[in-house]
Amino acid sequence: MKRLFLLTALLLCAVSGLFAQTPVIGISSYREDGRCQVNMTYVNSVHMAGGVPLVIPVTGDDAQIEAVISAIDGLVMTGGEDFDPLKWFGEEPIRGLGEVVPERDEYDVKLVRAAVARGIPVLGICRGEQLLAVAFGGSLWQDIPSQIKDSYVKHRQSPTSGAWGTHSISIEKESMLSRVLGNRTSAVVNSFHHQAIKDVPQGFRVVARAADGIIEGVERSGRLAPAYTDGGAMILGVQFHPEVITNAGNPEFLPIFQKLVEEAARK
Repeated sequence: MKRLFLLTALLLCAVSGLFAQTPVIGISSYREDGRCQVNMTYVNSVHMAGGVPLVIPVTGDDAQIEAVISAIDGLVMTGGEDFDPLKWFGEEPIRGLGEVVPERDEYDVKLVRAAVARGIPVLGICRGEQLLAVAFGGSLWQDIPSQIKDSYVKHRQSPTSGAWGTHSISIEKESMLSRVLGNRTSAVVNSFHHQAIKDVPQGFRVVARAADGIIEGVERSGRLAPAYTDGGAMILGVQFHPEVITNAGNPEFLPIFQKLVEEAARK
């Protein structure tokens, strides 16, 4: 019996050690019909990259957000609704503005600021990329079609499936995004947005653009503005949806998630 107990204890220690070495990646959710939820494509992509996905419920409670941040090693900020321009970057809403969910705006901003302050690596996808501007002193184009008259690229590819790319982007040579994707300087991406980053905040640089100049990728370039606590970890934002293409069976953009998990493992 003693030997069985000892073997069981050793097995539990081994399993605990294995999980302790696997980074936990938080995934921001959205709230709809009384539920907090997230598309499984995000969950699957984190899992495929070697991380443990943890969906984070929508909350405005600072203490709960801090508790969640203490439990994760990396963070994915997901796509979704438009941001309130009046509150977050001082612009009156225009007619082309879509649905705004103030509770989610507050949650996303608090969550990403807390993660960055703690030195937790962050990946922002679609709205998540736009969030990086909103949360750290930048601004957005509220509606590309009505505000940028010379934009000729179709940035909202519906009803075409997101499993396929429908427009090209150029990627800055020697950027982190380029290195992660095998030193590529271009890619074909899917596209489901009508907003985009306009003013890039301090501490970030543009690393990818569509053919019409719309920002498709940003990453950390240095310290953030003094108004924000900065733990110095990786920050990467992409306007397209790599998780959809990954789950459709194309591994082209899986390295983006693998990079996040790799950085999270160093935390």
